Amino acid sequence: MPFPRQSGVILHPTSLPGPYGIGELGSHAERWIDFLANAGQRAWQVMPLGPTGYGDSPYQCFSTFAGNPYLISLERLQRAGWLYLEDLEGVTFDDARVDYGPVIAFRLDRLTRAAHRFASAASDEARADFDAFREAHADWLDDYALFMAIKEEHGGRAWDGWPAPLRDRDPDALAEARERLADGIERQQLWQFWFDQHWAQVRAHAAASEVSIIGDLPIFVAYDSADTWANREGYFFDEKGVPTVVAGVPPDYFSATGQRWGNPLYRWKRMAEDGFAWWVARIRHTLRFVDVMRIDHFRGFAAYWEIPANEPTAERGRWVKGPGQAFFDAVHEALGELPIIAEDLGVITPDVEALRDDNALPGMKVLQFAFAADADDPYLPHNYEHNCVVYTGTHDNDTTNGWYAQAPEEERDLLRRYLARDDTNVAWELWRLASASVADTAVAPLQDLLGLGSEGRMNTPGVAAGNWTWRLTWDALPYWLAPQLRELAELYGRVPGKGKVDTPYRQSVAEADDQD
Repeated sequence: MPFPRQSGVILHPTSLPGPYGIGELGSHAERWIDFLANAGQRAWQVMPLGPTGYGDSPYQCFSTFAGNPYLISLERLQRAGWLYLEDLEGVTFDDARVDYGPVIAFRLDRLTRAAHRFASAASDEARADFDAFREAHADWLDDYALFMAIKEEHGGRAWDGWPAPLRDRDPDALAEARERLADGIERQQLWQFWFDQHWAQVRAHAAASEVSIIGDLPIFVAYDSADTWANREGYFFDEKGVPTVVAGVPPDYFSATGQRWGNPLYRWKRMAEDGFAWWVARIRHTLRFVDVMRIDHFRGFAAYWEIPANEPTAERGRWVKGPGQAFFDAVHEALGELPIIAEDLGVITPDVEALRDDNALPGMKVLQFAFAADADDPYLPHNYEHNCVVYTGTHDNDTTNGWYAQAPEEERDLLRRYLARDDTNVAWELWRLASASVADTAVAPLQDLLGLGSEGRMNTPGVAAGNWTWRLTWDALPYWLAPQLRELAELYGRVPGKGKVDTPYRQSVAEADDQD
């Protein structure tokens, strides 16, 4: 699907400002959208929105359908009457970092209080809305809520460690669990109802502001998830639900042992028997939340690296053919033409390129990768086609300033010669380069636009701790940022129309000029 010429910013909702330890789907999210609109940015890119578990990674979620309850807006719950002002007073958190331990404990406590009040005091209308949500989403919500309630009962243990009748979904055991855990199940369902409401309000605000939301759809799901527990036949598991093979990538320039991700692998032939119905449902559901999907590890649809589950590294694996065009034919037949970005980074073979191009999907270009070779490097802008998305960097990269500080001198030299600039403001020079390119969409992490070094990095692959913690504070947004972003967007044709930005940011510039 062709995209309009536009630019945008990566900022995951957990990184939004706010007083309660982590970003949430309330007024600060809407203020962020206002900033993007004022800055001439027409896209907001986020990471997966699902409920996170161990490691706090949005790429390892307990469900690919559910929303993250930690993002529920406590301020909206307070305005609705489910929380009291005293529930939110006297709490202090680091504004610039997410400290997940105390933040999760605080938010689960407040969400539980809110759920108790809803159960005892909800109006008939509120209860009817909740019941309608449960009925509309029963195909995934019932399993997810039961999964989370059983997990809570067993101290967070992964489902392969549950008693066998629950692990294996014995009908009598599940029926007994639904009765025994009814309160916990309803609480999980209610949290999903609130997440759905709050995200819908944020998305409506984005739509009214002409800001599209680019979401993220990882090709693989987490092992410890409702997806695998409720659909074991779709994965390569043994009789106890333990994976026999797992996902990863083979050894390459960056890792002598490859990357063993550990995600379970799909039985694609079995999924094809019902027209990839689970995948169709997953994509349809994702498009309720976002306008565009970035499919992470797109190459896995052409071929994926299969690693025996008992191997400690990714060295001893093999390439296995994926579902290929048959998958996209089935999805197109069910859902029509789709707004998909193909994450095609790394070593990409002709079959992957053919699958991407046959479906007219834009691929990704990352400028941090562009200066390690020569003029033929596909990440250099003079080699782009229109139908692609160019990034200064992604959530998995260091910030541009952090990358440049550690890059080999050969790469730094090529960058300076390519730009015909010195390295005074590398991050913004790459943003200008991305904006000027022919790529239909240009995107930068906010940390690059703020000129941050490695202290602003969001994730370091292969490092278990300290990721996903960076947060924006409003004070960190300089007064000149929105006008300067809009200037580049207008200069390079990435925002419809022209004109001054009649906002506090423009006013701040004028006031600063007067003071000079």
